[in-house]
Amino acid sequence: MITSERKQPIMLKTHDRGRTLHLSQEKFSDFRYLLAMELVYPPVVALAKTMFRVLDLKIQIDGAENIPREGGAVLASNHVSYLDFIFCGLGAQPAKRLVRFMAKKSVFDHRVSGPLMRGMRHIPVDRDAGAASFREANKALRDGQIVGVFPEATISESFTVKELKSGAVRLARSAKVPLIPMAVWGPHRLWTKGHKKELTKRHVPVLIKIGEALDMPKGTSPDALTAALKVRLSALLDAAQREYPEKPSGPEDRWWLPAHLGGTAPLPEAAPV
Repeated sequence: MITSERKQPIMLKTHDRGRTLHLSQEKFSDFRYLLAMELVYPPVVALAKTMFRVLDLKIQIDGAENIPREGGAVLASNHVSYLDFIFCGLGAQPAKRLVRFMAKKSVFDHRVSGPLMRGMRHIPVDRDAGAASFREANKALRDGQIVGVFPEATISESFTVKELKSGAVRLARSAKVPLIPMAVWGPHRLWTKGHKKELTKRHVPVLIKIGEALDMPKGTSPDALTAALKVRLSALLDAAQREYPEKPSGPEDRWWLPAHLGGTAPLPEAAPV
């Protein structure tokens, strides 16, 4: 169930508690019409929501008002799990937007995930043909789509923000669209690199924090803007980590916390690149 209150955290829960409000049927009527124009997105969204209800995942979205309700935008997120794109997509739902994610070409080549990714009009990234991927993403942005990017390129095993690639900044500047920073925290407890997959784990909190668009003054270099984006992503992620409502259950459960918060995740300088 999706509940919403403007400029307040948006909670996805199986029970209505506290001050959260039900979204009316009318509020999402236009969004449902948009989904009806898609061939693959509706069943995927429905399946994800059903799974989250069954697992009673406690998903909180802060800053949803920062997602533009129309026009192109680049959504740049940190990367802690194999499920991040699902939760980043959820972060755009209150704005009634669908996100087209840039993902490795190998995901599109898979016999199961490939048809789904193409059906949802995500954008394959071929490292041997990067210019083509950039052009496709740029066209989507100019057509008024939101394009999702993970500028770290790979999952951060330190659970901190790694050095970023400049693609998100270059895309936003080229298409003349806003660059929106987002941080996700919690999905790594379900499935991340180097740890056991626990997709049926119940009651896991997931925090999604969306910041205001990055200021991109004319004449500022892509490298400087990318450094500024890293600062913004790090601040959002740190806030999510410190506000997270659960603590490790014991010493062996501290793997999902970064080292600077007392966890056993590798230090950034020791984590695989």
